Amino acid sequence: MARHKNQTKGPSQRQLSVGEEVRHGLSAILGRHEIDDPLLEKAVISVSEVRMSPDLKLATAYVTAFGQDDMEPAVAALNRHARYLRGRLSPMLRGMKYMPEVRFRADESFDNYARIDRLLRSPEVARDLDDDTDEDGN
Repeated sequence: MARHKNQTKGPSQRQLSVGEEVRHGLSAILGRHEIDDPLLEKAVISVSEVRMSPDLKLATAYVTAFGQDDMEPAVAALNRHARYLRGRLSPMLRGMKYMPEVRFRADESFDNYARIDRLLRSPEVARDLDDDTDEDGN
């Protein structure tokens, strides 16, 4: 049975489950405001997704900071405190052979959803939807 090397597969079930455990752990830590950083104390941080590398040694956490216009300072602050967060996460992931290194990235999906929503509500799209009649004129 030949294996196709060029096929792109999604994440494994193990990657998904470990990513979800890491997301829950990070959410709990960030929800308790355990990090002593003035920038992070003002914002509510939401961890929307965690993607694990195939070897489970790297976790990329996608976050949104509600209450802040610019995400980059919050993401930079989280990356500065990544070692502390990794240490706090360790007891929550006792079944792991290696504790993953955590990296934070801004989650752009909410911005994309808002942009698509604005496009769908634009007058041009509404006009096209109003002209949606069939060939009989109904």
